Parts: sequence; C-alpha cells; structure tokens
Amino acid sequence: MEERVLVFDTTLRDGEQSPGCSMNLQEKLEMARQLDRLGVDILEAGFPVASAGDFESVQAIAAEIRRPVIAALARANRLDIDRAWEALQGAARPRIHTFLATSDIHLKYKLHKTREEVLKLIAWAVGYAKSLCADIEFSPEDAGRTDPDYLVECCHAAVEAGATVLNLPDTVGYCLETEYEQVFSSIKSRVPGMDHVILSTHTHDDLGLAVANTLAGLRGGARQVECTINGIGERAGNAALEEVVMALRVRRETLSLDTDVRTEELYPSSQLLSRLTGVAVQRNKAIVGKNAFAHEAGIHQDGILKNVITYEIMEPQTVGMPANSLVLGKHSGRHALAKRYEELGYPLSKPELDRAYSTFIQIADRKKQVYDEDLIAIVLEGLDHAPQWFTLKLFQSVASSEGRSTATVEVVKDGQTFHDSATGDGPCDAAFRVIDRITGLPGTVSDFSVHTIGEGAQGVAEVTVRASFRGQEFTGKWTGQNVVEAAARAYLQTANRAAHALARVEAAAAAAASTKPVHANARVDSLYPGGY
Repeated sequence: MEERVLVFDTTLRDGEQSPGCSMNLQEKLEMARQLDRLGVDILEAGFPVASAGDFESVQAIAAEIRRPVIAALARANRLDIDRAWEALQGAARPRIHTFLATSDIHLKYKLHKTREEVLKLIAWAVGYAKSLCADIEFSPEDAGRTDPDYLVECCHAAVEAGATVLNLPDTVGYCLETEYEQVFSSIKSRVPGMDHVILSTHTHDDLGLAVANTLAGLRGGARQVECTINGIGERAGNAALEEVVMALRVRRETLSLDTDVRTEELYPSSQLLSRLTGVAVQRNKAIVGKNAFAHEAGIHQDGILKNVITYEIMEPQTVGMPANSLVLGKHSGRHALAKRYEELGYPLSKPELDRAYSTFIQIADRKKQVYDEDLIAIVLEGLDHAPQWFTLKLFQSVASSEGRSTATVEVVKDGQTFHDSATGDGPCDAAFRVIDRITGLPGTVSDFSVHTIGEGAQGVAEVTVRASFRGQEFTGKWTGQNVVEAAARAYLQTANRAAHALARVEAAAAAAASTKPVHANARVDSLYPGGY
C-alpha cells in the first residue's frame, strides 16, 4: 500500500532568496493561491524578521490561505520566534520553523559557539517556540556535513523540547545519495521518540543531486519533502517540486510513495512563477520545460506516431502542459478565449480578459494560426503586478549600420509625461540609456536574452532583462513583435521593481530612525538573515 509524502513548498521563502526572484506582497499572494490549488501540504510563506515586507506577506498569506499548514522561518532566538508567531496569528494551521547550524564548520566560523552551547540553544529555541505554537519544525543547518553522533544529540534535544518535524538539510548540496539516505536512517533508528516525529528532506542542487537526494532521504525514512517550483533557491537552487512529485507518481509502483499534489497544476504553477519573477524556465527543464514533450529526431517521431509510450513516460496533460497546438482564430469570441486561458492556468478578470482579447485579435489578424504559446505570451505581457511607477507611452528607435543608434521614448512618471532621446551602441542600449535619464534610476544590465515564441517570422519575441540598481538585481520580461520595444518595456519593468523595492527600504529606514532599537542582538544580519 502506498504511503503519503507531505509536500512542503518553500518557493516563497528559500526560492525567493534566489537572485532576481524577489516578489512583492500581491505577487506572493497570487503565488500562494496557486500553491493552494496545486495541493501542497505545507506552505512556507517567508522569514518574518527579514523585513517589513516579508512580515506583511506571511501575515497576509496566513490570513487568506486556510487549507495547508502555513510555516514561518525563525532563527533560534527570541526576536525571530516572536516575530514569526506574530505573523502567523491569523493562520488556521500555523507552524514555526526554527533552525540552527550544527556542523563544526558553521560552529567554528559562523556561530563561534561550542557544541554544548548549541545543544542548549536548540533545546531553548524549540521549547520556547513550542510554548507559542503546537506545530514546531526544527532544522539543524548543514546536517549533511554534521558529525553523525553530534547530529543525533542535536535531534534528540529538539525532539525532547517538543519538535513535531525534524528537517535534515543538505544545505550546500554536498551529499551523495547513499550518504544522505544514511543521515535519515541513523536519526530514525537512534533518536528516541521518533515514532511521533516526521522526518523531512531539504536539498540543494550544487552538484545536480537535489532531486536524487530527496528520493534518497525518502528511502531513509523521510515522509516530508521540502522543495520549490522550478527548483529556484539559493545558489544552484532547491529540489524542484515538479520533478520530485512526478518521480513519485510515475514510479510509485516501485517506490510505494505518492503525494496529494494535483499534478495538472504543475505547469500552470511553473508558468505563474516565471511570470511573477521574470525568470524564464530553461527549455530542457524536466517536466515543465518547453522541450519536455518535444520530439525532433526522426526515430523518436516515428515511435511517437505509432504509440506515445515509446518515448514519453507521462502524458503532457498529466502535468497541465498544453497538448494541442492550434487553439483559436480571429473569429473566436471572449468566452472561448477565457475558457482556454482557464485551461492554461490563467483565470482572467474582465479587465484582464479585455486587454488579452484586444491583443489576441491583433495577432489573429496577422497570423493564420494562434497557438497556446502565443496566448501565454499575451498574458505574460499584460499581467505584470509590479507597481507601475513608470509607464511607457511612446517608443521609437533608429538603428545605424555604423553601430550608433537612437531611441526616443515618452514615459509617464508621477502623472507627468516626460519625453527624451539618447544614443547608444545599439537600439536596446539607446533605449536603456534614455529610460535611465527619465526615471533617474540608472541600472546596469547583467543579463539579456531573446527567444522567439511561435513559428517562423510570425512568432513574437520574448525578451528577458536582468539589471542591477544600487547593488540589487531585478528581472523583467516582455513579449512583442518589436524586439527593441519589448526590451525597453522589460527594462522599464526592472526599473519599476527597483523603485518599489528601494522605496520600501527607505521607508523602513525612516521608520527605524524614528524609534529606539529593541536590543543590540535584534540586528538583522546583512540585508537578509539567510537560511539553511
């Protein structure tokens, strides 16, 4: 008989720590609603002590999302735990997730504490959190590199203090499968009281082993997996939720494990996260990449035509991937368009549908066929939730064969329209420079990519821009027939996100300056407290 594995999604916490993947409050709420539709068991909503924005996001998600457990992360100190519990007050099923490093490397170079001091702090932190909340998860950070005997002591201290979940993270993606499996089997057999405690995996992909190690942890006795949509997260990322879930689903006869995740929501979840963060999914990404169910080799195509099981171990519909190519034409109405968007995972409000329909008709007039990917491109263009500090009103560019180009734009800023022109080493560079001048927020482009959506010359360009503003990186994405205009709009999107983030930082600094510090130990380390 199959056993159920609990899915702990940390897209909004560990995933958001991935450079360029930060989200504002409305974006986090939209993602949380989709994760609820996906059917995750636990939703880690954020790190409340990290910032006012993180606190507000956890608080809002806890108040609205009622089915899954809502978890908030906290370091092993009173300020963090109190802040997490305050943010979780409105949750139907709250969980405080506290952590402390246990490897000798971290103890020596980061914490500057002895093993004995850390043991006492674990017992205190879990015990204090337990006095506030019934459901407590404890993570010994860098468990994968922690001395096995000492890890047993740390886990024993946490269990005795009231932990209901023990998460054993491979924080730096160092472990091999056999090693990570042994970590779990050791804790399960050697720590007293494990009959009433759930073991959890948390793996990183530094060696490309995150999903493999997650499955190894399950073989060792874990029954909760911590992962993120699209595998986003610190450095090389976390275990990809869609890969773990589908590995269990496709091979459940062998593994005898499964989840309650609604797999048909995997692709919509992936697409939504990509839209909200502006970070594109690589084409060859397992399960949700554009090439995941594509076949080019003649031998493969022949096999697929005879029977799809020759080269596909799952159907695209199983993960919510659009299966049919041709969708709609210029004579289709709003109702049909709305229905198809719902099938693709994009339920639209009436204003959103009106905007999408207007663009759809323009494309349908130009193209003989309109594909699902065209529809997704339309919705990605129209549904950006970044605060619109700046709006592009007019765009023109002139390119020269000698290399110098000119761009002219009109941008609405604070209700006023500003008109300016600039030259650059290409039309996109010129557009970026004039936008910098008008916004007063110069950025440095660190990544720029263009790929075509749709077939041949009728396809539309999807442009992704990553730019740094005052040391912080932001990502923008836009689609359109004109590559240079799409690039300008994507860059302006990064400027909007940067302006919003910097305004929050300035507001927080002003608020902090007007109040007395809580305590010297209440300082938040760097811009973000980090994680495991």
